[in-house]
Amino acid sequence: MFIPMLDHWHPALQGAVSIMFLMTASAHWGRRRADLLRMVPPRLSNKEGIVTWTGYLEIAGALGLLVPYIDWAASGGLILMLIMMFPANIHAAQGKLTINGRPVLSVFPRLLLQLVFITAVVLASPLFG
Repeated sequence: MFIPMLDHWHPALQGAVSIMFLMTASAHWGRRRADLLRMVPPRLSNKEGIVTWTGYLEIAGALGLLVPYIDWAASGGLILMLIMMFPANIHAAQGKLTINGRPVLSVFPRLLLQLVFITAVVLASPLFG
């Protein structure tokens, strides 16, 4: 095959998950930043810092998935981050917020989507490589 990474499902999935997290990280500094700031639950302070640092963590995790011997830490960190960020998704759904002018998913579909993301990260981890 022309691209060795695509010769096996595991490195291909690692690449796909990495691209997904790089795409989501881009929202942390672009036009959607204000939407993400509104998603942070009001009980948390320093919303700017939270949105900025979760973006950095998404980038680090995306790149880390592609590096042998640290891919396990990247996988674990991304899973933990997805779990810890879920309350923001609940807040956004309950507040009927929008991202880029479109309504966010309600809680149950968002939970299912979050579980798909977590499953993808687990399968992209070195446990399955």
